[in-house]
Amino acid sequence: MSDRSTRADEGLFEVERPDDAGPDDTEAGEQESELGPTGRPLPDLPEPLPPAPGPKHAIVISMTNQKGGVGKTTSTINLGAALAETGRQVLLVDFDPQGSLSVGLGVNPHNLDQSIYNLLLSREYSFDEIVLSTETEGMDLLPANIDLSAAEVQLVSEVAREQSLKRVLDRVRDRYDFILIDCAPSLGLLTVNALTASDKVIIPLECEFFALRGVALLTDTISKVIDRLNPDLEIIGILATMFDSRTLHSREVLQRVVEAFGDTVFHTVIRRAVKFPETTVAGEPITSYAPNSPGADAYRMLAREVLVRCHVG
Repeated sequence: MSDRSTRADEGLFEVERPDDAGPDDTEAGEQESELGPTGRPLPDLPEPLPPAPGPKHAIVISMTNQKGGVGKTTSTINLGAALAETGRQVLLVDFDPQGSLSVGLGVNPHNLDQSIYNLLLSREYSFDEIVLSTETEGMDLLPANIDLSAAEVQLVSEVAREQSLKRVLDRVRDRYDFILIDCAPSLGLLTVNALTASDKVIIPLECEFFALRGVALLTDTISKVIDRLNPDLEIIGILATMFDSRTLHSREVLQRVVEAFGDTVFHTVIRRAVKFPETTVAGEPITSYAPNSPGADAYRMLAREVLVRCHVG
């Protein structure tokens, strides 16, 4: 049995191709040219309007996937920067003990005297003592370091332990238009805290076989949080990341994701690019490091999709 047949048995990579399709099919070629990388027609997204005047009430979005290395941190930084470009006030929350979000914005977690850990477990610190400004106008950061790993153990004995982050963020929702939470690669208490504090969830999904297999477990966890802790939580999109159109594997995984989740999948697809690792070293978003790059354009398109799906300007 071929490797192709073995994978098809999993039910994830069966791709139907019409027998009569060929390179001379002009009509099909014209139709394909109108489609985006997900195989669906690209939407006509409006130019983002400035935020409405008056009191703010931030939309809180968790970037969640229990698998590491799928682009959560990169997407949090660059989506936040793209939203800030539209005039929104954005807060990024590093909720991963590895502190990757902080590193990606030029902050050394080892040099932090206080972090979000102190806000979670102590009333001695205020938000303004912990929050940091970033080089991106309109975007702030709540940093994290390895201290946050202790919070998962210490929160176990707390009353309403799943709502600890919610209590922190509820006090500052009137300062921001969006709050983006970069979750740890796990389904533990920290991630449950993030989901309980959130209005929406974005699931970054690497276009790779094993990443696809874990989505069912993640959506089950989200369903439990909706049932027991946060009935208003909703998944607003699955974001395909690390897409390489040159490989059959990437194209098949993306097609299977669209078949399984339909319009929940964002039209925006984040392709593999050398610029993304470079931005981590530079400590800034791709929208400022390489503002004219395809990666920067992709996150600007994602920002537009998020605004539309959140029914914001």
